[in-house]
Amino acid sequence: METILFTKSTASVEETEAVGAEIARLAGDDGFIALFGDLGAGKTALTRGIASVVTPGAFVCSPTYTIVNEYGEGKHRLFHFDMYRIEDEDSLDSIGFWDYFGRGVIVTEWSENIPWALPEEYLKVVLEKTGDETRKITLFKVEK
Repeated sequence: METILFTKSTASVEETEAVGAEIARLAGDDGFIALFGDLGAGKTALTRGIASVVTPGAFVCSPTYTIVNEYGEGKHRLFHFDMYRIEDEDSLDSIGFWDYFGRGVIVTEWSENIPWALPEEYLKVVLEKTGDETRKITLFKVEK
């Protein structure tokens, strides 16, 4: 079941990051945040906002080539995944995906590529590019 928590429009990278910070506060210490959106929709900017709350001062960049970027230490950790090239469960196993659960906040970009791997409960964020600088961001709470 999906419940809409909010829909917001942003007109700058900074506003998108602010929405990310708000989402981080809702996610908790071990939350799972699944991002859905096309190329250039603002997924990495939103993740920067999440990181500003979870691991302040972290330099967040897209994990396109590394598959996962890890930020922070101790109980304040953020694991930022790019699922663009993930094709099946074997691909997830090879990157140790399941080992990250319960160790911090997990953010997955291109979550539409891993529907079978999403947890029972998570926050789903749909980002839509509505103009050159504008975005529509919808946050759902998902409970299976």
